[in-house]
Amino acid sequence: MVVPKTKLAQTCIQLARQKYLFLLLLPGLIYFIVFKYIPMYGVVLAFKEFNPMDGILGSPWAGMKYFNRIFQSDAVMHILFNTLRISMLNLLFAFPAPIVFALLLNEVTRKKAKRIFQTISYLPHFLSWVVISGLIFQLLSPSYGLYGLISKLFDWETKVLLTQPGSFLAIVVTSNIWKEFGYGSVIYLAAIAGISGELYEAAKMDGAGRFKQMLHITLPSLLPVISILFILQLGNVLDAGFDQILNLYNPVVYGVADIIDTYVYRIGLADFQYSFGTAVGLCKGVVAMILVVSSNWLVRKFTDHSIW
Repeated sequence: MVVPKTKLAQTCIQLARQKYLFLLLLPGLIYFIVFKYIPMYGVVLAFKEFNPMDGILGSPWAGMKYFNRIFQSDAVMHILFNTLRISMLNLLFAFPAPIVFALLLNEVTRKKAKRIFQTISYLPHFLSWVVISGLIFQLLSPSYGLYGLISKLFDWETKVLLTQPGSFLAIVVTSNIWKEFGYGSVIYLAAIAGISGELYEAAKMDGAGRFKQMLHITLPSLLPVISILFILQLGNVLDAGFDQILNLYNPVVYGVADIIDTYVYRIGLADFQYSFGTAVGLCKGVVAMILVVSSNWLVRKFTDHSIW
């Protein structure tokens, strides 16, 4: 048998050998092409003076007009600050929560209790932010909610917490942790399950207790997964939670709660400024890409783990 020398022929042979794997990959590729890549055509709106009657192609070019407006607008800079503040708070408190929960759950020896804890912690992830926001409104109601009842019991002054800037940020971060920490721990529990039991046996023989085993075996074994998820999280640092904020915020707390996504929604769709909203969204995407590339480079420089 003559082995083809051209790279194209060798590639075709490899594709033929792994055709079933590529068939499994096909639905995912179609999804990204249809819902992620084809809509990128709409990015051209950021460079046009869009008129719905003329359509995208028929609208006149505006050049860098809307990008200049972004960098000259104090409102956009304030929105960016709000987005980064909420994202950094989530990165500081919400990102470690699944790691801590996975480590603690791994120490539970009774399988039945472990399954109960897992099921209870996973459930909030499958509730929409509309439902969770309704629960938060009910719980924090100063009239008939749990917060109001406790305040009356101890004769505390009641406030509408969702209209207080400081308490609003705390509610956003806390509710995000509660909703996602259980489901977010799945990947860490899977990584823990792959750790060799011989390492723990050797540690026991050396006199290491459960805490030291967790500190010197489990946690270091999770570092590759933590590094990759941290890089991906940094790429989403400008996504401060559109669904969550949109369902919880109100005009009183716009000063601390209005983020890039809600601003684009309000300006681009509610006020019909499609071109400006698209320009803001495009800037957000470019910054996110830079953050992913730079964070991946930094992690690869200081550790042996990276996405590529």
